[in-house]
Amino acid sequence: MIRLLCLLLLYLPIRALATDPIDNAADLLKTGNVHELAKTFAPIVDMSVLNLDGTFTPAKAETILNDFFGKNHVKSVSILHRVESNPNIRFAVLLLNTNTGVYRTSISFKLVNSVFLLNDLHIEVEKNE
Repeated sequence: MIRLLCLLLLYLPIRALATDPIDNAADLLKTGNVHELAKTFAPIVDMSVLNLDGTFTPAKAETILNDFFGKNHVKSVSILHRVESNPNIRFAVLLLNTNTGVYRTSISFKLVNSVFLLNDLHIEVEKNE
């Protein structure tokens, strides 16, 4: 019984880390796996990708992102900033290093029926300072 409890206590923190919406999205962006990322989309996604912006259905948002990642192959992703102070919202700013340049990306998730859904995604060219 004690062994089972110890295993459970070890498993829970690992499982919690594995389901973090920001880390999950960063992993999916790194591999360009838009189809899996689209499974986390809210019914309406506020999105801007370079010069295209608007409010899109998940299917249209997936098409736009497929186009972007078809032209920009991600080499690495780094999380610059994350905000988790509100238990119902997760927000992060990431840098996508691609074969065509570096892109600043912001993502926002909102908790809906106990599931974090991606409701906001913006990709813009990183400005050199």
